[in-house]
Amino acid sequence: MNSSEATTRGVRVEVESRYLPEKSDPGRKRWFFAYDIRISNDGDDVVQLLTRHWIITDGNGNVEEVKGPGVVGNQPVLAPGESFEYTSFCPLTTPFGTMEGSYQMVTDGGADFDAVIAQFALSEPMTVN
Repeated sequence: MNSSEATTRGVRVEVESRYLPEKSDPGRKRWFFAYDIRISNDGDDVVQLLTRHWIITDGNGNVEEVKGPGVVGNQPVLAPGESFEYTSFCPLTTPFGTMEGSYQMVTDGGADFDAVIAQFALSEPMTVN
């Protein structure tokens, strides 16, 4: 479950997460994760990513929501067949948790929609949830 995939109106969002032991400090209750995202336009319309909305849940059930413009400083425009990839990071105070969310997209015709980011796990290896 350290990966997920969802397609909304031709926009496919694939995620893979991994634990970063070199940036983590379990003794101080700090676990650090990276996640790689690939956003592909499998549809027929040109689309642009406007905003992101993340729901991050730690192993204790605490929820944090993160909203903002674009991703890693970009608001990519994707023609049919194009994709955009980036890596970002998430710290947690527990050795496992989940992330899910959506990207607000707009077509070149002006139609807004939310592309789903399916839930994926953030998990230190050998941790039982």
